[in-house]
Amino acid sequence: METLKLHRTVGVRVGQVQVGGGAPIVVQSMTSTDTTDVEGTARQCIELAEAGSEMVRVTVNTHEAAAAVPEIKRRMVDAGCLAPLIGDFHYNGHLLLTQHPACAEALDKYRINPGNVGTGARRDDNFATICKVARDCGRPVRIGVNAGSLNQELVMRKMQENTDRALGRSSEEIYNECMILSALESTALALECGLAKGQIIISCKVSRPRDLITVYRQLSRATDQPLHLGLTEAGMGLKGLVWSSAAMAVLLAEGIGDTIRVSLTPRPGGDRREEVYACQELLQALGIRSFAPSVTACPGCGRTTSTTFQELAERVQGYVREQMPEWKRRHEGVEALTLAVMGCIVNGPGESKAANIGISLPGTGEAPHCPVYIDGRHAVTLQGTYDQLSAQFRALIDEYVASHYPPRAPHEGDALPARR
Repeated sequence: METLKLHRTVGVRVGQVQVGGGAPIVVQSMTSTDTTDVEGTARQCIELAEAGSEMVRVTVNTHEAAAAVPEIKRRMVDAGCLAPLIGDFHYNGHLLLTQHPACAEALDKYRINPGNVGTGARRDDNFATICKVARDCGRPVRIGVNAGSLNQELVMRKMQENTDRALGRSSEEIYNECMILSALESTALALECGLAKGQIIISCKVSRPRDLITVYRQLSRATDQPLHLGLTEAGMGLKGLVWSSAAMAVLLAEGIGDTIRVSLTPRPGGDRREEVYACQELLQALGIRSFAPSVTACPGCGRTTSTTFQELAERVQGYVREQMPEWKRRHEGVEALTLAVMGCIVNGPGESKAANIGISLPGTGEAPHCPVYIDGRHAVTLQGTYDQLSAQFRALIDEYVASHYPPRAPHEGDALPARR
């Protein structure tokens, strides 16, 4: 798929990661742990990075959380995790960053919400304080405007203007305009405080896909700063995935967005890495980046009353995710591998032939044979129990990876397997 190349001309360096300036779109995520839990937060940061998150954000909301940040960063580095660590600040960031200089130095970027830095005259002063810390530490910032915490003084002013001048604008239009104004005015203030254009990323996040598309199209025309893209609250499970994809796919296909997050509400005890995988699948589906072998799987129908193909597809997908850090560290180009697990003769052989490695399992009433195709040619026919089929198919994948993808030459920055 050919996508428009409209990425921001300004590039921002965040640790070892380039955002904007023509660099590949960056995947990021945020921890769900209490930041004062150093062990748990460091572990989740490392897990997210190993899953492919290229930047990891943590909440810094208290003095205790700010004091914990340097140790979290140290543990990440000691584990070979080079993913930039971002601090998320609301309300008291100006105090935490000035009173905890070690936290300011340990973080690779600061996220500032201009709607949550104070009211009245204090707003600009507090915002300026954070920007000056970033300037002195040589750190970039993300000016992250959220619809749910928008500067209400700005909104009321624009609402009153709409009434006084009988402009006839809807509240939705006014909110969208205020989002963009807040981002642009805050960017101008950050520049006045001494930050360079190459230190500023912008976001204007809302929770409805239609509004996100409208806001980012306008924002993209108004600035050449890198843009962070995502719904501010996507929701749980299927809803969160669909809504995020519906909005971001449109914008990404138009070349809008330099770093993304899919903000999924996790199930109780759920896997935070799912939001990383969602970002990767979205970018890979659009042909923008490749992260891991894609697994084509049969959706199932009346021909596939056996659940073997479903179980095998799930196990293959899990195996690929489990092996990818090591595969990427050792082999060039393995993320382009394609796999197929199909459930009957209708599309099974055809889809299997189209993949690098594909298996066509028998449907209801079909002979109990499982032909495997490698690069379009019938290579072997497998038989046996589910566990036997699974082990044999995984062995074929391992053999293909070892024989078709050359060894990856080590270079600086390879300590973290999931880095691009």
